[in-house]
Parts: sequence; C-alpha cells; structure tokens
Amino acid sequence: MAKKLGIGVIGCGNISKAYFSLAPLFRGIEMRACADINMDAAKARAKEFKLRAETVEDLIKADDIDIIVNLTIPAVHYEVSKRVLDAGKHVYSEKPFVLSLEEGKDLKARAEKKGLRIGSAPDTFLGGAHQLVRELIDVGKLGKITSGTCHVMGHGMEHWHPNPDFFFQPGAGPVLDIGPYYITNLIQLIGPVKQVAAFATTPAKERTISSKPRAGEKIPVNTPTTIHGLLEFENGAVVTLNTSWDVWAHGHAPMELYGEAGTVFVPDPNFFGGDVRFTEEGKPVKKLPKWKHPLGVPNEMHGQGMMANYRTAGLADMALAIVEGRPHRCSMELALHAVDVMTGILRSGETGKFVAMQTTCERPAALGVKAAKELLAKK
Repeated sequence: MAKKLGIGVIGCGNISKAYFSLAPLFRGIEMRACADINMDAAKARAKEFKLRAETVEDLIKADDIDIIVNLTIPAVHYEVSKRVLDAGKHVYSEKPFVLSLEEGKDLKARAEKKGLRIGSAPDTFLGGAHQLVRELIDVGKLGKITSGTCHVMGHGMEHWHPNPDFFFQPGAGPVLDIGPYYITNLIQLIGPVKQVAAFATTPAKERTISSKPRAGEKIPVNTPTTIHGLLEFENGAVVTLNTSWDVWAHGHAPMELYGEAGTVFVPDPNFFGGDVRFTEEGKPVKKLPKWKHPLGVPNEMHGQGMMANYRTAGLADMALAIVEGRPHRCSMELALHAVDVMTGILRSGETGKFVAMQTTCERPAALGVKAAKELLAKK
C-alpha cells in the first residue's frame, strides 16, 4: 500500500471546503492541518474537518507535512509557494499557478534545486467526460484537430460571491480566473500553443455587489472583463476563446473541437463530468454513452441535480507520483504553459499584437479508467 503524504492547506476560504471534504476519496494523501492569516478562519475549518489549526509560519515548518496546498488569493500565490519551496516542501497551488512567467520560472528553479515537486489546479481535465474526449482523440476518431471554439461567458461573481472584489483586479478577470480550466483542457487534448492574439475591453469601470452581506456596495474594475482570443497550436489547429463577465445570456456551447474526421462537443471544462456529443463526418450528432470512468460518476448535489466533483484528484495524483517516481499530470510545466498562454492573451489585448509563447510542454498522460480507479481509496 502506498505511503500517505501529509497535506497542509494555507488559505481557508470558500474553495478550501471542497479540498477538505473530497480528499478522503483518494489514496496517498491525508489532510492534517490548515492555516490562514485569519486564525479564526483556520480554527473554524480545523474544527469542521477534525484537523489542527496552525499559523502560516508553523504550518510551513511542520514535520508531518509533505505537501502544502496553496489556496490563497492569486496575487500572493507566488510569494506563498516560494516560502513553501524554500522550506523544503512540495507545493500544489490553486489556479492560476502564478501571474507571470518570471514568477513561474523562479519557482521552477527553486523546486529543481531542492528536488521538489510543484503541481497546480485545475484538475477538472482528469474528469470522466474530458478523458473520454481525450480517448476519442488519441484513438483517431476525430482525425487531426484543425480548429475549435470555446465560450465561457456570464455576468461576473458580484451576484453570488460574498467578497467578489479580487475577481475584478489584475491577476483575475475571466481569462485568469476561468480561463485555466479551458486552456488546460485544450492543451491536454490538442497539445501546446504556439502563439495568441486577442481583443480586450472593460465595459463597466465599477460593479455593484448584489450578494450578501455587502449588497449595494460598489467595487472598482481594474482588469478587462471581455476578452476574445485566438490560439494557434503547435500542431496547426486554430481555436477561438471568448471569455466575458459582461454577458447576461448566450447560446454557445462551452467547447467544440473540429477534426478532419469528425466533431466533438465537449462539456464545460470547469466540471469533471457532463455529456459528450460526437459525430463522424456527415453522420448525425449523437450523445455518447456514459464511460465507466470513476471520475465521471455524479457524487454531489448541484442545483436541481447531481454532478461529478473530484477536486483534489490532481493533488492525489501528484502525491502518488512522488512516491512512485513518475511524472504527475497537473504539472508545473503544464501550469506554466497555461500561464504563458493566458498572460499572452492579456498582453495581446493591450498591445494589439500577436504574442508568441515562450514555453511549451508535453501533453499530460491520459487518465484512463484503470489509472483513475488506482487514484481512489479502497472502500
């Protein structure tokens, strides 16, 4: 039986609950402690999940912690991850991994110097639906992917998030906040990106919060909220990526990929599951039968129905990869290339010029049914 690595979490906000509640689904990891600059938040999460609450400094020093999960706000991801690496611990970060290539390259150098691993969300691409699409591509059902479209559009987080301010500041916005799910999935399906171009606008300079407890409060908007991008992949495929928090409703599918031999309709990369639709050449589009993939099985209520949620799959895969001496799928190289793509899109939106990527990466290994089962704890 694989050794369990001790996990500590820095940042006890909204997203931490998902990590703590879903971690027991997986083998190879054990949640042991949490920390936050707000000790009351750390103590509340610790009590809820029977962990110990620590200061950030004490957690980083703790002898029983092998990997620290960085769930702080994006603006401090780099600083926190740097402290973790310098203390000799592996780090797994929420997305986006960092906010610039310079930050990412520095963390990479620090990790390599000490023989440490860096991993990063999103791990939704490991879900059953997206791995089914990967299987279709890998066995040649679509032929070569030539183009595609992605649409992630809504009207912002001020309508539901209790503290939406950071979503509208540099380091967030729809490309850096939601874009990682789409771009990471595109990379694992098609491969690395060669260059990007984009248009970016900020229609509203401030937003009014309608969620409690701050309903009616106005917050400034200091980053573009509508960005239309174009990605050219190293294999020659060209994909349109439209992101916006200025759209009340639309009729676009989340992701469609067009190949020489067919078309696949990919469910929302923000989630692990969903229906995959496919057509070969001129045949009618059909919904594919559910794949017997364990990370596609609905396991959580969402709205009026059930959804598949296996957040921490990427963390568990990294922990097992450390023990087994193999590459992990939510890798630093994948995360850094996604950051390169996203910051390139934003830079193109500012300058009106094409931006060539400065990084590349290998597609992460597919996570088939057998490999996915091996991630899960035995019942």
